[in-house]
Amino acid sequence: MSNRVYGETEINDILSRELPTWHLQAGSIRRTYRTSGWRATLMVVNAIGHLAEAAWHHPDLAVSYAKVTVSLNTHDAGGITDKDFELARKIEELILWQPGLEGKALEGNPKDVPYIDYAAKT
Repeated sequence: MSNRVYGETEINDILSRELPTWHLQAGSIRRTYRTSGWRATLMVVNAIGHLAEAAWHHPDLAVSYAKVTVSLNTHDAGGITDKDFELARKIEELILWQPGLEGKALEGNPKDVPYIDYAAKT
């Protein structure tokens, strides 16, 4: 895999096609996940932490009571690379997974409030 650094136009094209809730800001691709509160925020942070450690590519996280902002760039390459896009896709897939919508055995907790604001576009 290439560690090629993408230009701003390429980054914005990829984001609009593949990761429309992410945006380019200050040299990183970013996404904010809104949660239902502190417990949910910690679950999101831990899930992202697992993915980042497994991938050996670590985002910057801004954590508050009911939101988590993820910022990705490849520091040693000096910009946005395939590593950033791939980890963003994995994070998006995991965090936005809603088992009850699949109609399979993993139906989700019917008594619990969804811990992610799935409708949030920021």
